[in-house]
This record gives sequence, structure tokens and C-alpha cells, in this order.
Amino acid sequence: MLDTSSILVSIFSQIWYIIPIILLIAFFKSPYVKGKVGEAMVNTTNSIRLDKSIYTALKDVTIKMNDNNTTQIDHIIVSRFGIFVIETKNMKGWIFGSKEQKKWTQNNYGKKHTFQNPLHQNYKHTKAIEELLGFKNNIHSIVTFVGECKFKTDMPNNVFLGGQYISYIKSFSQPVFSPSEVITIVNTLKSNSLEKSRKTNKDHVSSLKDRHNKSSNIQITDPKIICRKCGSVMKERRNKKTGEEFLGCSNFPRCKNTEQI
Repeated sequence: MLDTSSILVSIFSQIWYIIPIILLIAFFKSPYVKGKVGEAMVNTTNSIRLDKSIYTALKDVTIKMNDNNTTQIDHIIVSRFGIFVIETKNMKGWIFGSKEQKKWTQNNYGKKHTFQNPLHQNYKHTKAIEELLGFKNNIHSIVTFVGECKFKTDMPNNVFLGGQYISYIKSFSQPVFSPSEVITIVNTLKSNSLEKSRKTNKDHVSSLKDRHNKSSNIQITDPKIICRKCGSVMKERRNKKTGEEFLGCSNFPRCKNTEQI
């Protein structure tokens, strides 16, 4: 009779060193780590290519808004020439999108993935800063994609690859804030930014989930319900097996989003 335990021990002794490598690869491929790597790349670009005596760079800023929700901003650049709010995306492959679309598409070697329009995502960030500072002029939204990606559609003039956004920032050369106003803005952002900690990140994720759940709790009495995945109109449908009513996207089968009534 075979001693399976000794066989397993023998196999493990030969491949044990592979397990940490597999775990390490999985760790670096996780969305969280990829995001942090992308942010680090932008931090380095800001540090090298923006004069610190002219531009003040803030990173990983979490702000609590008046409705008690939080918003997490990758980078804020403050200068006499304006405030620049940067959203970073670390992606590979082809990127498809436009200013109006709710969802953009990543095509990486034939594998398609949709993600929230980063311009819409960054709009929430700029609104949070407007709310905090009490004004909305001279606050500019920027989206930059880092990694091995390429745009396959025409992008708005504030969406860039790699460090191209630096030239865009430097194109603003007319002073709109005094030196004292810049100091006040920076101090206001710093003093109202939540502490960088695991708890802050955990609370922010919880806030995002709450907002997502609220957006999913749709009333059938709404005159026109828009699909939050593709922007098409949602229609009332019935499950043939259970008889339960639900909302389904009119763009089915291309979009399979459903909502509970």
C-alpha cells in the first residue's frame, strides 16, 4: 500500500520554494499594488519635473465632504497658476473611451474589461476640493495613464499617457493666485486631509460601498432609470422561472446589468 503522506512530503520538499514566488507574483498583480505603483510613478515624475519652489505636490489626499462621504484623490498640484487634480490609472493594452461615456474599455490581448470613466471619477474629486476651498475657478482635472497602454480613440485634451501631463500643467502661465493664497490653499488641503492610515482606507472603502448600495436601491416609479454600467435605459422585466420582477438593461445582451426593484 502506498504511503501517500510520504509522497506528498517528497513533492512538497521539491516545490516549496515555488509557492512564495507564486504568492509574490499574485501580490504585485493585485489592483491595489498596481494602483500604488502607478501613483509612485506619478509622484516621481512630479518630484523630478516640477519646480518645488513653484509647484506644491500633495499625494493620497482623503477628504470628508459635507454629506459625510469621503473622496480619495491621488495627486493635487497647487501653484500660482492653478490647482491641478490628477487621477492615475496603471493599465496595459488598448484603452477605448470618450468624455461622455460612463464606462471605458481596456483590451489587453483580447481580454476586455470595463472601468469607470476616470474623467467622471475625477470630477467628484474636483467637486470635493471646490466644496472645501469655497470656490470653483482655476481647478483643473487631469487623468494620466501609466504602464504599457495605448489610446485607440481620440481622448480629451486633459487625458494623457505617462508624463505628458507635465507640459499641460506648465502651459498655464498666467498667475491666478497670490503667494499667500497658495499657502492658504495648501494649508487648508493638508489640515482637512484625513490621516494616512489603514483605518482611513477602510472607512473610505466602506463609504464607497454605501454609495454603491444606495445607487442600486432604485424605485420603479422613477420616470427614466439609466444603466449605471453603459448609460442605456433600464426596462422592467420578469424572471421566467421565479416570476420576480427586476430591471434589465435595454442594451442586453451586450450589457447584462440588472437592478432590483
